Amino acid sequence: MVTSQKKGPDSSASDNELSPDQTLGLVSLSLMQKLSQKDPSFSWLGEMKPDQLNLKNLRDRLELTELAIKTGAPLTTSEVSILMGAKPGKSKIERGGILAIKVARNVWKLSKLGQGSSYYRN
Repeated sequence: MVTSQKKGPDSSASDNELSPDQTLGLVSLSLMQKLSQKDPSFSWLGEMKPDQLNLKNLRDRLELTELAIKTGAPLTTSEVSILMGAKPGKSKIERGGILAIKVARNVWKLSKLGQGSSYYRN
């Protein structure tokens, strides 16, 4: 009778190397330690000048706005304020080619201007 031996998940890696799961665990652990510090400002990533920080904030805002439009995710009033750069005062606002429509109390949806309309302006 032939007996088969099962190989463990780390059988292909040598004893000195870490498996991908172990590597991911170590990276996650070090990131959580950095976040648990009193000032998790990510200063260990490198110092950023104010101009670079403004550009990063703008890029983040644009990426998040694009993601909100593509997914149709419901947003709160404060999130719409951050993404559009102004607090919405009406139930439907247009700014910078973006349309924010109030769906319910504190629930908003973003879309591109003209995305939902079936007519073209001349």
